[in-house]
Amino acid sequence: QVQLVESGGGLVQPGGSLRLSCAASGIIVSLHDMGWYRQAPGKERELVADITSTSGVGTSYADSVKGRFTISRDNAKNTVYLQMNSLKPEDTAVYYCHAQSPTWDFRKYDYWGQGTQVTVSS
Repeated sequence: QVQLVESGGGLVQPGGSLRLSCAASGIIVSLHDMGWYRQAPGKERELVADITSTSGVGTSYADSVKGRFTISRDNAKNTVYLQMNSLKPEDTAVYYCHAQSPTWDFRKYDYWGQGTQVTVSS
């Protein structure tokens, strides 16, 4: 059984920091492309950051979070993180962890976590 469990969300003031965690079970994080998405009420889910399984150092970010957010993984803990700094009210959303089958695997599948709420407000 595959599970992605997010944690670390909460209420933070503008300019503050938060670290989200995605603990995986049933899959090996290092063998999958991992990403963080977010969705605000009335808006479509958008990709915030991702990290590939190829090297472990290949990352990309949405323009809106570049320089503020950092995605990383700890293979020993089978966990993916999203460090969020200099948070803005527009970062308020439910954040979801996502796992994608690697491109070298002909089997195509993906998994989603349940989401964790991040609220940035003074």
